[in-house]
Amino acid sequence: MQKPYLYAYMPPLYNRRPEPGLSASQPPVALPLAELLLRVKQSLSERFADSYWVVAEIADLTLPRFDGAHCYLTLTDQHQTGRGTQLKAQARATIWSQRYQQLAPVFEEHTGQPLRAGLKIMLRVQVKFHEQYGLSLDVVALDPTYTVGELARQRLETLRKLAEKGLLERQRALPLALAPQRLAIISSPTAAGFQDFVQQLEESAYAFSLALFPASMQGEESPGSIRAALDAIRKSRQHFDAVVVIRGGGSKTDLLAFDDYGLAAAIGAFPLPVLTGIGHERDEAVVDLTAHLALKTPTAVAAFLADRLARLDAVYDGYAGRIRELALQQLQDASAHLDRLGRRTHLAAQGKLEEHRGTLHQRVRATAPLARARLRQQEVHLTQQRHALQRAAHHAATGQQRRLVHLGLTLARRFRRLHRRRREQLLARRYQLQLVAERLLHRAEVRLLEKLAQQTLGKDVLLTREAFR
Repeated sequence: MQKPYLYAYMPPLYNRRPEPGLSASQPPVALPLAELLLRVKQSLSERFADSYWVVAEIADLTLPRFDGAHCYLTLTDQHQTGRGTQLKAQARATIWSQRYQQLAPVFEEHTGQPLRAGLKIMLRVQVKFHEQYGLSLDVVALDPTYTVGELARQRLETLRKLAEKGLLERQRALPLALAPQRLAIISSPTAAGFQDFVQQLEESAYAFSLALFPASMQGEESPGSIRAALDAIRKSRQHFDAVVVIRGGGSKTDLLAFDDYGLAAAIGAFPLPVLTGIGHERDEAVVDLTAHLALKTPTAVAAFLADRLARLDAVYDGYAGRIRELALQQLQDASAHLDRLGRRTHLAAQGKLEEHRGTLHQRVRATAPLARARLRQQEVHLTQQRHALQRAAHHAATGQQRRLVHLGLTLARRFRRLHRRRREQLLARRYQLQLVAERLLHRAEVRLLEKLAQQTLGKDVLLTREAFR
C-alpha cells in the first residue's frame, strides 16, 4: 500500500533569507548545487521509499532499438482543480531493459496492443531523483487489466456515438447487387491477403472486375489512409457494385486501427455496400459492425462473392429449367387442346354435314311436287300453245287460201277482160302460187310438229329424271 505522506525533519538551508530579528550584516553561506540536489534526492528517497500505483497517459514513447536498450516514456495527467482550472502534470519514466522484456510481452498479450503514445495505463513506479537528470519514475509493474477496461470503455463510447448517428445499421440497409462483380478493393498491394483474395477470385468460374485503391492497413496512419481511399472511390462510385476492405493476417495489435471512430463512421456512411475481411478469426473490429457484411479473412470474402454468383447461377438455372418445364407443359396442354378442338371440329363438321344433308333432302322432297306441278303447268301451257299455233296456222292458211282464190279470180277476170292471150300464163302463175302456198303450209306444219316434238321430248326427259330420283 501507498504510505501516507509524512513530514520529516529537514536540515535548514543556509542560503535562505535572514529571519526577522537577526542581523543581516553577516553574508549568507552559499550551498553548492550538488549538495542541494543531493539533499533533495535524500529527502525523496526517505519520503517516497516505496513504489506507487499511478494512472497516466503516455504522451511520448521511445522503444528499445536493440537488445539491452531501455524504454523511455513521458507520462502526462490532466485533471481539473477545485477552482475549475486545467492542471497538467508531466514526468519522465523509464522501463529498464530486463524489466521491459518481462512487462511488454505480458501487456501486449492481455491488451492486444503494445505500449504506444496516447494509451492510458496504470503502472507501478518508484520515484527517483538524479543530480544530473532530475526527477524520473522507474516503472516496476504494469496493470494490463486497467488498459483493457479503458479500451473497452473507448470502444463502447465509439459504438454509442455510431449508434446515435444511425451508422451501425445504415450499411446493412443498402442493397447488395445480385451479382457484385465490379469491386473496389482497399488493401496494401503487397499484402499476402490481397494476393490470396485475387487468386481465389481468379480460380472461380466467374469474371470479376477489380480496382485496387492502395492504403496502409496497419499503424497509426492506417485510418487516414483508408478514409482517403474511400474518398477516391466515392468520386467514381457509379462504376462499382461494392467496396472490399481486406488485410492479410498480422498481429492482434494491428486491429486497433479498425476501432477508429472516424474510419468506422466513414464506412458506415459510405453510399456503396462495404465488405470487410480484416483477417482475425476471433476478434471483431468496430468497422466490422458498421460494414454491410463482415467476414473473417480475405479468402472468406472471395468465397462469399464466388458463392453468391454460384447461387445466383443456380437460381437462374433453376428458373431456366422451370421455364422449360412450364413451356413443355404448355406445349403439351396446347397440343392436347388442339387435338380436342380438332375432334370437336370434326364432330361438329360431321353434324353440320348431316344437318345440311337432311335439310337438302327435305328441300328436294319439298321441291319435287313443285317441280311436277311446274311441269304440268308447262305441259298445259305447251298444249295451249300448240292448239293456238294450229288454229293460227289453219286460220292463216285459210285466209291465205281465200286471198289467193280472190286474187286468182281477180286475175282471171282481169286476164279474161284484158288479154285472153295471156290466159295460159295466168294459169301457170296460179299453179305456181298454189304450189308456194302449199309449201308454206307444209313448212308451217313441219315447224309446228317440231315444236310439239321438242315439248314432248322435254317432258319425257323430266319424267325420266324424276324416275331416276
